[in-house]
Amino acid sequence: MNYKIAIGEKKFDVEVGEIRDGLAQVSVNHKPFEVKIENYAEIMPSAAAPAPTALKTAPAPRPVTIAPAPKPAAAGGNVISAPISGLIVNVMVKAGDTVSAGQVVAILEAMKMENSIVSNVAGIVKDVRAQKGAEVATGDVLMVIG
Repeated sequence: MNYKIAIGEKKFDVEVGEIRDGLAQVSVNHKPFEVKIENYAEIMPSAAAPAPTALKTAPAPRPVTIAPAPKPAAAGGNVISAPISGLIVNVMVKAGDTVSAGQVVAILEAMKMENSIVSNVAGIVKDVRAQKGAEVATGDVLMVIG
């Protein structure tokens, strides 16, 4: 439960989370505390009474690095393919660029998360088949590195 409270002129944002065995998880202005409820037995006389569930806050999304295994390409290079279906939001290289193993070559958005696509091999980009804004399916060839 979230509460906005004031004590005199001071304002506080209070979030009460899980309460178990008289201990409550409380956040005051986003600072976590564990507090003891001294009259817990009066409030919760029966252990069978359901306790409030914990408030779950989703963690901030963070970029995920996905390194697909290189596959030999018919043209004598290694294929970088889409590990999952999604939207290409950025392509960082073009044909003729030199890349190193582990270098981010594209960003693919899937399930509202940005995933860094990295090259598993060092070499020269022979062919870029992915374009910014394109929808790709799992396994689609994004580029060939020779």
